[in-house]
Amino acid sequence: MTTVFDPVDLSGTQLSNRIALAPMTRSRAGEGGTATDLTVDYYTQRASAGLLITEGIQPSVVGQGYPSTPGLYSAEQVASWRRVTDSVHAAGGRIFAQIMHAGRIGHPVLLPDGLVPVAPSPVAAPGQVYTQVGPKDFVEPRELTDAEIRVTVDDFVTASRNAVDAGFDGVELHGANGYLIHQFLAPNTNLRTDAWGGSVQGRIRFATEVVKAVAAEIGAERTALRISPGNPYNGIEEPEPDDAYTALVTELEPLGLAYLHVLEQVDIRELTLALRKKFTGTLVINVFSDGPTGPEHHTVIDDGIADIITYGALFLANPDLPARLKAGGPFNAPDPSTFFGGGAKGYTDYPALDA
Repeated sequence: MTTVFDPVDLSGTQLSNRIALAPMTRSRAGEGGTATDLTVDYYTQRASAGLLITEGIQPSVVGQGYPSTPGLYSAEQVASWRRVTDSVHAAGGRIFAQIMHAGRIGHPVLLPDGLVPVAPSPVAAPGQVYTQVGPKDFVEPRELTDAEIRVTVDDFVTASRNAVDAGFDGVELHGANGYLIHQFLAPNTNLRTDAWGGSVQGRIRFATEVVKAVAAEIGAERTALRISPGNPYNGIEEPEPDDAYTALVTELEPLGLAYLHVLEQVDIRELTLALRKKFTGTLVINVFSDGPTGPEHHTVIDDGIADIITYGALFLANPDLPARLKAGGPFNAPDPSTFFGGGAKGYTDYPALDA
């Protein structure tokens, strides 16, 4: 029986185990959206994971949705991430960059030169976003034109090429959690009647074109996609997600992607299993649970539901998580109130297993 501690071949990239660090926004980037010394420490500390997936990295200036998030569109940003990847590789780890365009999630105060958030359709998200000047209501985004959509696809491609140049082992395209790719997939945020919306095939087009273009640029074996069918986060409404996601995975299956990352929601295990049958490559799963993903969720690997499992909060509190999982604990308790801001716990403040 395969366990989480067994190695796995990720389209030619050898992983030492099937435990992955989930991508999580850190809001700790330096000037100009660069990775910092703290970034190097954070990922290097967790290099014993089979795979590290970074926080969301914006592919363009207008793709930023939160304060102090990093980018991969400037030479300075590329150079800063090279320090991270070099350190992780020296520690024996493997790391993918998550490329995330926030779309309508954000606010003009986060953007320079009078820019406003963009989206498939001019539909504002409910709620507020935190900014450097306090919480702000989400604004109505500007609808992307056909030409601008094609430029945005190119932005993903350029950022992905920059990621490889920065030493990343591959990229994960963020198609989940209500950000731009997800906004094109969801019927309540994509109201378009042109070729980029309307039917299921229209709504999946942006996702498929981004993935195909990135795979053509850096290789399918270094390209992955994250999805979260039915996830209501950031005002998304997908009451019947099965058709769209089945069509999306069917379209992408022939490419031979590095992996498909499914962020499960409550009551969608049946869809996960259906997508597993459609997708013959490596399936990564972030299991739905009421609390932090823990050892009890290893059954998704034991039962063959997925090939790799991602951990979020528990990995923040336990940088040496693979060793703790193998030993059966003990586990430092996650404290989400400390996970943001420079020097917060989840970097160096938690005791190691042998402390």
